[in-house]
Order: sequence, then C-alpha cells, then structure tokens
Amino acid sequence: MKTCREKAAEWGISERTVTNLCNNSRIAGAVKVGKSWQIPDDAERPADKRVKSGNTKKIISVTEKKALPIGISDYIRAQSEYYYVDKTLLVKEFLDKKPLVSLFTRPRRFGKTLNMDMLRVFFEISSEDTSIYFKDKAIWKCGKEYTKHQGKYPVIFLTFKDVKFDSWEATLDKIRGLLQAEFGRHLELLESDKLADYETEYFSRILDGKANEVELTSSLENLSKMLFKYYGKAPIIIIDEYDTPIQEGYARDFYDEIIGFMRNFFSGAFKDNKNLSYGFLTGILRIAQESIFSGLNNLIVNSVMDEDYDKFFGFTDEEVHRMMEYYGALDKVEELKEWYDGYLFGNTEIYNPWSVINYISKGCIPQAYWVNTGKNEVLEDVLKVATDDITERLYALLQGEQVVAKIDQNVVYRSLSEDPANIYSLLLVAGYLKTPKKELQGDGTYLCEVSIPNKEIAAVYKSEILSHLLQIGAVTRTTANKIAESLYTNDLKKLQNAITEYMDKSISFYDAGAEGFYHGLALGLVALMDNHYKIKSNRESGDGRYDISLIPRENKYPGIIMELKWKSGLDEEELIALSNEALEQIDGRRYASEMNYDGIEKILKLGIAFSGKKVKIKAENNR
Repeated sequence: MKTCREKAAEWGISERTVTNLCNNSRIAGAVKVGKSWQIPDDAERPADKRVKSGNTKKIISVTEKKALPIGISDYIRAQSEYYYVDKTLLVKEFLDKKPLVSLFTRPRRFGKTLNMDMLRVFFEISSEDTSIYFKDKAIWKCGKEYTKHQGKYPVIFLTFKDVKFDSWEATLDKIRGLLQAEFGRHLELLESDKLADYETEYFSRILDGKANEVELTSSLENLSKMLFKYYGKAPIIIIDEYDTPIQEGYARDFYDEIIGFMRNFFSGAFKDNKNLSYGFLTGILRIAQESIFSGLNNLIVNSVMDEDYDKFFGFTDEEVHRMMEYYGALDKVEELKEWYDGYLFGNTEIYNPWSVINYISKGCIPQAYWVNTGKNEVLEDVLKVATDDITERLYALLQGEQVVAKIDQNVVYRSLSEDPANIYSLLLVAGYLKTPKKELQGDGTYLCEVSIPNKEIAAVYKSEILSHLLQIGAVTRTTANKIAESLYTNDLKKLQNAITEYMDKSISFYDAGAEGFYHGLALGLVALMDNHYKIKSNRESGDGRYDISLIPRENKYPGIIMELKWKSGLDEEELIALSNEALEQIDGRRYASEMNYDGIEKILKLGIAFSGKKVKIKAENNR
C-alpha cells in the first residue's frame, strides 16, 4: 500500500488531488487508516471523464445528460434515472464504527431522507436482487467485509417529514397511517406460524387502523420482535425526520402530547430492545432535554459540529465541481459558491444540495431556492423575542460580520422563549449560521464565532425581517413598494417620501430609548434596500459618528445619511427645531466625506427628530 504523497509522485499530480480522488471513491481499493488514505500499489490513476473538442478547450460530456433529482428521495429511482451524488460510503463508515443507535442532525433539505432510503435498500432483505443498485457505487469497491451485509436484515422504515398538522388528533391519525403502511410492507408475518395469536391480532389492529394510542406507542417494539421471530435476524429501525411532528407540536400548542408519545414510542424501539440490530434516526434537533432518549446510553449523536459523517449530508466542493463540469457550467462555479457554499459540518465545507441542483436546473440563476422548501419558524421566533443585544447581533451578521455565541446542542424549541440567548444554537442546527471557529467547553457546549454561511441565507434573513416588519405594522407593503419603485426609477423625491414613511412607522414600534434602537431601524432598511445599498450604523466618518448611512452599490443611486435625535416631551415647534439641528450636524461634522471620497455625486441627507411616537424629518439633497 502507498500513501497519497507517493501515488501523487507516481502519477505526476498533486497530493491534494489524490486525496480528493480517495475522498470521492474514485480510486479502487483505497482505504482510510486513521486520517490518512492507503492506496494499493497497483492502483491505476482514474481516467479523466472529459474529452476535448477539436483544438478548443471546451469540455463535452461523453454521455447524455441525466436529469437532476429535485425532490427525489427514492434511492433506487435517484441513482438510476437521475444524476446521483454517490453517498454510499456512509455504509462503510457506519459499519466501521458499529454504533447501536445513530442520530444524524442536519438542516432540512440536506439529503437526510435520500440517505436513509439508501441505507434501507442496502440492508433490507428483499425478494429481488437489490445488489444491482450498488455494484457500480463506491461501497461495492470496499470489499466483501462490507458487501456481505447487503440485503441481510429486515428493516423498519418510517419518515415523519410530512407529519405537519394543526392538532394532536390529526397528528396521531397521520402516525397511525404511517405505521399501517409500514406494517403492510411486512405482510409475510401474517402467514407465519412463528407468531402467537395475540401478535397476529395486534398486527391486524395496526393494519386495519384500529390501534389506540397506547398500542401505537408499542408498535416499533412489537414489530421488531415479530420480524426477529420470522427471519431469525434482528431488524434495523430507521426513523427519518423524527422531530418534525415535535416542531409542529411546539408551534401548534400540542407539545406535551407529542413529547409524551414519542418518549414511549422511541423507548420501546431503541432502549433495551433485544430485537434490534441497528437504529438510525435523522432530524434537525437532538431534543435531549425532553428525555425522549432517556436511558439510551448507546445513542451516538452526529451533529453539524462533529467530524464523523461530515461529508455525507450535503455536497462537498469536489462533488459540486464534478457536477458543474458534467452540466457544462464550470464558469458559474464562483457564483454558485457565493450563494450556496459556506456551511461547515465538522471540518468539511458543505454546499446546500437542494439549492445547488435547483440552481443548475434553472439555468444557473441565483436565488433563494431553500427558503421556499419549508417554514422558517426558527427565524420567526427569533424576531418575536429579539432583545436589543440580539437585534444588534443580527444586524452585525447581516453586515457580514462574525459574532461570538455560546452553542448548546441540547436546545429544544421551547428553550427559545425561556432564554433568547439560545437562538444561536437553534439557528446553527437549522442551517442559518456556520461556525468558522469553535472551542469546546468543559460543560459540553461550544464557544463559537458564528456568521451567515452565504448569500442565499442572507436573503432568507432579509425576507423574514421584512415579513416581520409587515406583520407587526412597523412598515406597510405600500411603503416597501414605494422604496423599491423609487430606486428602480431613480426618483429621489419619491425615495425621500418613502423613507420618511418608513421612519415614521418604525419609530412608533421600536423602543427609541433602548440600546438596539438604531440597529432595529437599520435591520428594516437592510430588508428593504440591501440589494441596492451597503447599510452601516454608528460608524465614524468626517469629524464624528453618523447614525445610519446607506452607501449605494451602483453610482446611479443616491447616497443616504441619517442623523437621529431624541428628546422627551417636545412640542411640534421644538421637534422641527431638533430635526434642523440633526440635519445641520450632518454637514457640520462632514458625515458625507466617506461618500464624497467614493465619488458618490447625489447624497440625500435626513435630519430625523422624534419625541415619544412623534417624528419630524428635515431633508436636503445636493442633486
């Protein structure tokens, strides 16, 4: 066996390229020993899958292009009919570690369901030869030590990804239906003489949809026992998106009911279950504080903070590069990276897979594809409970800065209202933050520098902030439209009027005496105007610090400087005088010098005075 460095010298390529080839299963027989790859002495350099056309450098696909698997979570179909990013080495990594029960926590739309279905197809006993779906995949090159497990286990598979209802009764009915369908996949048990009469009767009640809540909580435990009796082999239990109904319970006020059910449901399946070979669960949160997994000492949690399994959910840089090459879009790699890269799982940089395949399928048009795939309750809740400190940090994050936060992976949904500081933990596991720097603490939490991963997530924040402002009445849709229209038509007067409306409304809703007041106003402006402006708050310029400055991204738009002043108990005349004073301060302290230096010709200056909920704005422009 040789190292990556030795093979790189032999093949005349870089060591990093050889490592990437190993990571992506392109070198037959390569195995990972510790953190290093070992490559067979006789291994051949993988062939370049591209051909050149004539004397040009244009790359042409050798094979007909496959469709992209948008919304496809069926492994057999995905790998045969669509472009499939091979994640089958997840099987190898799992079999190397052999944890009894594994929980994978990742954001939504990061390939959890497809991976779980891949595990089901790989391990499940079937009347057909399912090895044909893996013989051209990376796992088959790993040898008999791994392939001997293919098709050898009975499997129980449930996905809760669509259990999204307004009431506990409807939720329980849906779970009853899912169990009914899963029991229906194992009708062979009814034909068995190995089951007792009471087991057959129980099976029939589930199958007929007549089982009560107590009987449903025991269903996984009972089915695993029956499958073991029938096959002589303990089953594998896979639960996908286990926390989706829990999240709905929190949002729809049946949290205690769903937690109580899940505690018994999972206890029977995974705690002291002698009829279990392995268990897999996926979700967004761990939900440990609710004791759903109480006593399950052999549960191994693999989160976005862990290095294990870090490359199996989402796309790696190498996988994305190959995909862009396949579809002839290598010239768009940098744009795609800015929009959809930036997640950090363990120590691996990861792209959002849902957004990548949508971006390519839509002709490489960048937009926030991920935001349209589900609700953003976490962000909604953050904005509802945002303190001054949180508002200030959200503003800093949207400006591309990093903020320091404590990350506790054991947070639950309702912990947000109990302690707003938990928002950073929730935002991280839900996919709204990344951790460029982290330090493990003695209590198991992390002290991290967090930031927004990419342009897409920044767009999600802005969308939710704007929705929040519209919902609470801090801004109207008419005002938002006026700002957009005035920028589009370059109408400075209309822009002035629209911003005046926004400030008038906002001051009525924000606490003007609070520390985060300016950041609250600036957050709204980010949501309304960030496509056209870089928005700064409380920065030095000239001979002092301006309150809010909007620097245009293109010179066709005017620069905007706002100076805000507040005093209590002012009458109308005093308020006008104070707005004049604010406007004069902009010139007196040369706040426009930063924009003048950048060659911005048109500058709108706004002196804003308020007292309580009353506001006066004095405007001047040098057009």
